[in-house]
This record gives sequence, C-alpha cells and structure tokens, in this order.
Amino acid sequence: MARAAREDVTVAIAAAGVERARDAWRVVREVTEAQPVYGRTTGVGANRVVDVEWEDSDAHGLRLLRSHAAGAGPLVAPEIVRAMLAVRLNQIAAGGSGVEPGVLQALADVLNLGLLPPVPVYGAIGTGDLTALASTALCLLGERAWLPGPDGGPERGPGYRLRSADALAFISSNAATLGEAALAVADLRAALRASTVVAALSHFAVRGSEEPFAQPVQDACPHPGQQQAAAAMRGLLAFDRTPPMRIQDPYGYRAFPQVHGPALEAAGYAEQVVTREINAASENPLVDVPGRTVWHNGNFHTAYVGLALDAARAALFQTMALAAARLGTLAEPSFTGLYPFQGETEASSGIMILEYVAHSCLADVRRLATPAALGSAVLSRGVEEHAGFSTQSARATTDAVAAYRLGLGCELVAAVRALRMQGRAPSGGPLRSAWDMAGAVLDPRIEDRPLDADIAAAADLLPHLDRLHP
Repeated sequence: MARAAREDVTVAIAAAGVERARDAWRVVREVTEAQPVYGRTTGVGANRVVDVEWEDSDAHGLRLLRSHAAGAGPLVAPEIVRAMLAVRLNQIAAGGSGVEPGVLQALADVLNLGLLPPVPVYGAIGTGDLTALASTALCLLGERAWLPGPDGGPERGPGYRLRSADALAFISSNAATLGEAALAVADLRAALRASTVVAALSHFAVRGSEEPFAQPVQDACPHPGQQQAAAAMRGLLAFDRTPPMRIQDPYGYRAFPQVHGPALEAAGYAEQVVTREINAASENPLVDVPGRTVWHNGNFHTAYVGLALDAARAALFQTMALAAARLGTLAEPSFTGLYPFQGETEASSGIMILEYVAHSCLADVRRLATPAALGSAVLSRGVEEHAGFSTQSARATTDAVAAYRLGLGCELVAAVRALRMQGRAPSGGPLRSAWDMAGAVLDPRIEDRPLDADIAAAADLLPHLDRLHP
C-alpha cells in the first residue's frame, strides 16, 4: 500500500480478483431478486426498514451517493487518497462486495493516471468512510470533478457508470481509514528501527555500558520485543568494545530494551491487524459466493484497527521519552567530556535548543497518545449506537510519527556532533555506515548558529537509517 500510494508504480488487477468480484456480483443479483438486501432493496441506517420501490431503484443509489458525499474541512494528503483507492480496489477484488467487476479496472485507471477525488478530513468515525467513497463514486460518474492537475486545469478521468444498486456496496468500506493506517504503520515501524540506530550512536558517544543488552539479561525476562531491541543494540555496537565510563547508565540507555521493546511489539501487532483488514472482505452486506447468499454483519467495524493504533502510540510516547532523556545526557559534560551543550566555548549555547524542540515534539506525541477508542457515538436515530473512532486513531498516528521523527532527529544531530567534537567514529558495521551517512548531510560547524536545517536533514535521513537496523 505504501508503494502504491507514494511511488511511481503501475497497479494491475489479478485475474483471480476479477473472477471473485464477478462471482459475487452474480450471486448478489440472484439473492436480491429473492429476498430483501440492505442498501439494495432498502434504505440505509435507520431507513433500513423502508423498502425501495422497484420503479425508484435506479434513482435510489444515486441519491445515496449524493447525500453522503458531504465531508468537511481541508482535504487529506494525496498519498492517503491513493492509499484509499488501492485498499478499496483490493477489497472489491476479495469478492465480498457484489459491486459490478468493471469498477476494478476503473479504480486501477484512476491510480495509474494519478487522479485524485476530493476527500475532506472530517466525515468518518471508524464505521465506514462513506463521505470519502461517495465523493469518489461521484467522480467516477462524472458528477464531481477530480482534483485539478499540476497545470491547474480540471482533470478528466475514466467515466464509469456505477450501477445504482451497487452504490452502498461501493461505499461500504473503511478504505480511507485503512489506507492512512497502512501508511502510518509502515512509517512507524521504519522510525522505530531507525531510532535503535540513533540510540546506538548516542550510546557510543557517551561511552555507555553494554551490560544491559547482554543475552543473559534478556533471557531472564524474555519479552520478544525486548530481546529484539537488545539484539539490535548488540549488533550495532559489536565493532567497538569501548570500556564503559560508568558502572551503571541512566534509563535512556540501561532500560532501552525494556521500553523500546513494547513499541516494537505494538507496531508489529498493528501491522498484522491492518494487513488482515486491507485484505479482507469486510462489507455489509457480505456476499457469500459458496453459500449463494448474503450476510448482514458488523465486519465494517474497525475496533481492532483503532485499538491497535492506540496502543502503538502509547508505546511510541514511552520510547520517545527515552530519546529525549538521552538527548539530555548529550548536553552534559560528565557524559560527553565536552563543554556544556557541546558548545564551542564554555559560555556557548551549542545544542541547548535541541532539548526544547525535542520536548515540544514529545508533548505532541503525548497529546496524540490519548486513546481515540475512549470515544463513542450514537447515530442514525439510535440504530448505529457505537463507533471506535479508528479514523481519528489513524490520523493521530500519522501526526505522532511525524513529531517522533523530528524529536529523534534532534537526538541524531546531538550524537553526531558529540562524536565529531570528540574526534571519534564507529570503526565498522552498520553503525559506521550510519555515521558516514549522517556526516554527509549534517553541517559540521560547531559555532552557535540556527540548527533548524540540521534537524530537518536528520529527520529526512531516518528512513535511510532504518535500512541499517540489524
């Protein structure tokens, strides 16, 4: 999903996906002729008890799309819209929606042509991205314009006559929420891997003890994430056996596996949940091709996604707090052997401001760690009486990861500067590669000067450091 959303790739549809979609389309038409089907022969929400008259059926779906394409606020980022389109394409190919299979190629064409429907930020609460997908459907129908292209002119895209009966089936999805969740989880896991490399550079700069990462220590309390974090630190520090300066280091170093490990596990679980969801047939009603029936159900509810992302953000705050603590040690002469704040002179401010920036980022991560799942809602005359707010959880995770990157960038700037001023560098392995990459983009000057460009360069480097994680 991240590649489809961000890279110049061509999206193709597997023949098996087209066949699954076609089978579901045929079955749902048979079932609709024999029994009521929500959204096809009835209204939606509280109007589920209202039958759609046969002579009005062609207009019913179009009214549904027009009435639901009513989001508000600024538009979401283009990459999230592309992720939404890719998720919905994949879901329909799973064969549970019953939408006419021609829509698969239409969505693929939209992605491959770089077209974007307008999708406002506000409009979903984790029980269906109805506003976003209704807007997309109206673009396919030609009723709503695609967003202007690079030249500012209106974009013209592939027209697709979405059948009125398929209107609810097309929009019955959390594709926008899941698309953003997929991007956020991919970025979160990359940032966490990069942060281990940054922590190892800081550890090397303060001549920390490697005892906390020893295998017997991890075997004594064998949490998988903790063991993974400790093993990565051992691998990164293996080329330099620097004698420790202290018998015992602060928590930022000593408790790194125990705090970073839960974040690794939480991010891994979130990836499992999101992966399962984006490959699932989660529509309501769900078309059962082997059983030749439909099931009215609650698979559209994304409580799993919201709760997994909520947990990941809480764990992210904990490990970022350790990064801020390590940054504090890098400003201390007793840890670096340098002037306070790594100043050029004893009275220089050096990296003093980096702590303020990092704690500003940390404050946002803490604010965004508030569980979105603590909210709920009663809607549509009381018949839809719960919401998990996974949409808000995905958005909060996107923002939290962005703040985390900047805060971690502050630590990277400080660690590299300390080693430069000490005249030291890792001797080999992935940590030396990280040092070389950082040295190529970070300004070596140590006189007091604005450090905003350094922070931005360090944050931009993190995805590359992710690849050096053992």
